[in-house]
Amino acid sequence: MLPLSRVKILEVTVARAGPTAARHLADWGADVLRIEPPLVVSSSADYTGDRFGPDRVNLLRNRRSLTLNLKHRDGKAIFFRLAEQADVVIENMRPDVKHRLGIDYESIRSINPRIIYGSISGFGQVGPYGNRAGVDQVVQGMGGLMSITGLPGQGPVRVGIPVVDLTAGGFLAQAILMSLYERESTGVGRWVHTSLLEAMIAMLDFQAARWLIAGEVAGQAGNNHPTAIPTGLYPTCDGQILIGAGGDRIWKRFCEVLGAPHFLTDARFATAAARLQNRDALNNEISAITRINASQHWFDLMSEAGVPCGPINTIDKVFSDPQVQQLGMTMTGHLPCVGDITVVAQPTNVEGIEKKMRLPPPELGEHTDEVLRGLFFSDAEIADLRKRNVV
Repeated sequence: MLPLSRVKILEVTVARAGPTAARHLADWGADVLRIEPPLVVSSSADYTGDRFGPDRVNLLRNRRSLTLNLKHRDGKAIFFRLAEQADVVIENMRPDVKHRLGIDYESIRSINPRIIYGSISGFGQVGPYGNRAGVDQVVQGMGGLMSITGLPGQGPVRVGIPVVDLTAGGFLAQAILMSLYERESTGVGRWVHTSLLEAMIAMLDFQAARWLIAGEVAGQAGNNHPTAIPTGLYPTCDGQILIGAGGDRIWKRFCEVLGAPHFLTDARFATAAARLQNRDALNNEISAITRINASQHWFDLMSEAGVPCGPINTIDKVFSDPQVQQLGMTMTGHLPCVGDITVVAQPTNVEGIEKKMRLPPPELGEHTDEVLRGLFFSDAEIADLRKRNVV
């Protein structure tokens, strides 16, 4: 019995943000039934690539798949029969699409008042951009992230992961869990929703607060922390090392490790404000010291002194790191058409519960017959639905 094993979810999603929300819940035991168009009306691969490419295999685990043509009257009728028994619906269509299909929150609530209906859109359910299509990189730009990413003067830079999609999916999963908990006492569901734009703005966090409270518009800072100095990338005799020595207490320990106690009395570096104002000069002086010894030398000294530090790992080195292996950040499974696979594990831990892949990513419509038989369709009726491209 996993924590969410009692929860039944219908997932009507595309791309990444919606599937990410469903994956959070599926990994902890929710019975997630992914509703997908039959092959004859299915679009080509989206941003997440081919169905059994690395991205989608990692994204679509722990689900079952039902093909269903929601544009067909009989397909929608099947969806409503499933929705009557469901706890949650997750969708990330443009806001107007679910209303055109007739599977919006009000329509589902009319047959199941307990339903929790989770939505992700590009820009929100209402407003002048409400019905626009949104993708991660567009919202990285629109939401300010690209303006503060990269080296000063470099121009806008995209972050190397779909941070907006992943964050929006995480926020929606959190809202769904909150609503499931509330339903325990109220007996009724809710519509919960977020958007890529809202998630991106929330992730600006302290950079947004700098503008809202202090009137400061952040710019690109490269590998330097925008406000906590020194924090960044420094050379060693055999490579580079990341150091985070912001804050007075860590700054004092850092100066001792460097063998540079004079930094503490140098007027240019004596206070946090002075270090920020003289960042380039300080970085140059630190670099002159760190490049004398090897990276491991500094790792050992700084770790012992409690000064945050670390290497620049390529992704292969991330997964060979002994600490990462100790944390169990991978899960394995078997996919008949591919073989043994390894995917990224959940970052959260529940003591006493093993993180594992219960179900491999499904073939398109792999569980269609199973689901329909559960709704008491006969084999002849299922064959007829297939013939008419309903499933």
